[in-house]
Amino acid sequence: MDVDHDQPSAATAKAQALQTLAAGPLSSSVAKLAASSRCLPSDKDFHFYRNFEEFKVPVEEIARESRSMLEAIGAAAHAAFPADVDDAYDWLVNVNDDVLERFDASMDEFRRVREEEEKTGHPAKHPMEEDGFQLVSGRKKKGGRGNITPGMGSEASPATPGVTVATKDKKTMGPKPKIPFHIPTIRRPQDEFSIVVNNANMPFEHVWLQTSDDGSRFIHPLEMLSVLDFVDRNPGDVVPVKPPSIDSTPFKLVEEVKDLKELAAKLRSVNEFSVDLEHNQYRSFQGLTCLMQISTRAEDFVVDTLKLRIHIGPYLRDVFKDPSKKKVMHGADRDIVWLQRDFGIYVCNLFDTHQASKLLSLERNSLEYILLHFCEVTANKDYQNADWRLRPLPDEMLRYAREDTHYLLYIYDLMRIKLFALSKESESSESSDTPLVEVYKRSYDVCMQLYEKELLTENSYLHIYGLQGAGFNAQQLAIVSGLCEWRDIVARAEDESTGYVLPNKSVLEIAKQIPLTTSKLRRLVKSKHPYVEHNLDTVVSIIRHSIQNAAAFEEASQLLKEAQAATASDVVPVTDGTEDPQSHKQDSKEPSPHQDTNAQIKIKSSSLTSEPPRVSLTVAELDRDANVGALSTAKGNGTTVQVLKKPPGAFGALLGNSASKRKLGPDKGKEDIKLEQIRSSVTLPFHTFSGSSEKSEPTVETPSAASEIGYGAE
Repeated sequence: MDVDHDQPSAATAKAQALQTLAAGPLSSSVAKLAASSRCLPSDKDFHFYRNFEEFKVPVEEIARESRSMLEAIGAAAHAAFPADVDDAYDWLVNVNDDVLERFDASMDEFRRVREEEEKTGHPAKHPMEEDGFQLVSGRKKKGGRGNITPGMGSEASPATPGVTVATKDKKTMGPKPKIPFHIPTIRRPQDEFSIVVNNANMPFEHVWLQTSDDGSRFIHPLEMLSVLDFVDRNPGDVVPVKPPSIDSTPFKLVEEVKDLKELAAKLRSVNEFSVDLEHNQYRSFQGLTCLMQISTRAEDFVVDTLKLRIHIGPYLRDVFKDPSKKKVMHGADRDIVWLQRDFGIYVCNLFDTHQASKLLSLERNSLEYILLHFCEVTANKDYQNADWRLRPLPDEMLRYAREDTHYLLYIYDLMRIKLFALSKESESSESSDTPLVEVYKRSYDVCMQLYEKELLTENSYLHIYGLQGAGFNAQQLAIVSGLCEWRDIVARAEDESTGYVLPNKSVLEIAKQIPLTTSKLRRLVKSKHPYVEHNLDTVVSIIRHSIQNAAAFEEASQLLKEAQAATASDVVPVTDGTEDPQSHKQDSKEPSPHQDTNAQIKIKSSSLTSEPPRVSLTVAELDRDANVGALSTAKGNGTTVQVLKKPPGAFGALLGNSASKRKLGPDKGKEDIKLEQIRSSVTLPFHTFSGSSEKSEPTVETPSAASEIGYGAE
């Protein structure tokens, strides 16, 4: 709720009017209406009295007026009043909930603004401008202080009288608001910058790598190099020079190709540089690298990898692969595969300070800790899970991004000196590898990992966090399976994360409640999940069809419970990976607010083989596909447990029947058929499939041509 400091009298009048409305006519009218409603006949009595005009006419008039009011409310809330009167109650409950949630958010913002004004004696900063972020809840104000031009008269207006705001107190004000990980008003980079990806349920192709003679695997350039080639010579002679402060260090925001070209030239002229990435995964199926930070001994660079996405690889690929140049990174596990996925960049000669911190037995291994330990710098980690798709980036976010690389080369100096000292102490030990060599071996292994796209398998639904402890019966397990297939197809087609389409928590809740009507499903999900809201009929059909297939999940349900008990003391995590939007520093960043942890059960899974979908999805076909089942094996705690693989569900025909061994080849026509089938079977409210062949046919990246470095969920 915005307070206009230019018109204090108007704000006071509005506040008083709201107070009068809440305390006077509205509350008394509602009370009278509720009391009089008890006098109305119901059920059979109502139909009896409706035979008389004296009762029928006024009742129908009231019904018309009520419906007109509700339709007007629905239009304002962008939620059309249902044609089926039986759904009206659920609809009204949802609208009320939405209005109350917005009101609560506005009141929270109102209290925050007023508290800031009372504390400072000056008008609060407009919430739409604070720290460069748009207010997630509430509506954008068109006028008022949001349009004040810097430098013009902006004398502080006195606090608006007539409203008393509680003083700052944790119980009344709540904790300090966190930086939002998702800003819904941001236009998706895929649309803003025409980013093309390949989300097909097929393995990722490392087009920039050579393949083995038999074509069975890709060959990383590191395979032709030895770890010992990278180990520092005479690190004891290094004299660390602490870098200047960030404010006094030259900085360049790289947003144009010419600037990227200059950056590449500077990197070719140095022997070492530090690197970090910022990532977002909540609004794309595969995730997007949003920012690349690079620091040399003399300068800091922040590269807009969304705007320059197709140019990053051509200009920086060779310098990252150059084994003569040291790359210093912290917790590079995910950064390495993101570089491969988005830019075709493969790193050689890495020194991972996270691995070094382990060998040095530091108290903690996070980047935040080593900055404090070695540089006495207290990093501001408020932005570690921020929405890095935001453009233009505010100064606070740019500073945070620079901090991640600005000090790394100095820390690298200090660490290798300490590691060298440890190596001299351990010369008499039997170990053949010194601590310094061990760091490079571990860093080598980090670089050697190759990105793998997430594939939908017959056991994917088993990896949902919380499923093993839910104690679901066969019907509920079947529903989980069907919903997982549905959200995977929508997520791939629309390039959304599965967590955005339908979070794991909601999947489990729907399976628990088993809503069999659109009204019950709508009430369950409310308005939180747009793709579900626009596909209520489809989701309900999946639920009903899944229940019909429940018999096929009886054994799986029982075996899951047995497997949970058998592996309670000895579990092997299986990564879900569907809802980890951007947290990426190993041991250095807290999980994102929407990040799932690993499912604690080991399941042997096999990928679904993709094939061109059938032209239609009839009930007969779905029922026939449901009869196809297989057994897989799960081992836990030394025990072999058989788990029944789920049969293809309501969308099995779209992804291919596992009983069939046909595979979807690179045929462009077949991919077009697949996308068209997905398009015709699901209502996708936000985007259309423009250029479907472009989405499914990879292209080779050149400095002047778009590249499709595709990915599955991280």
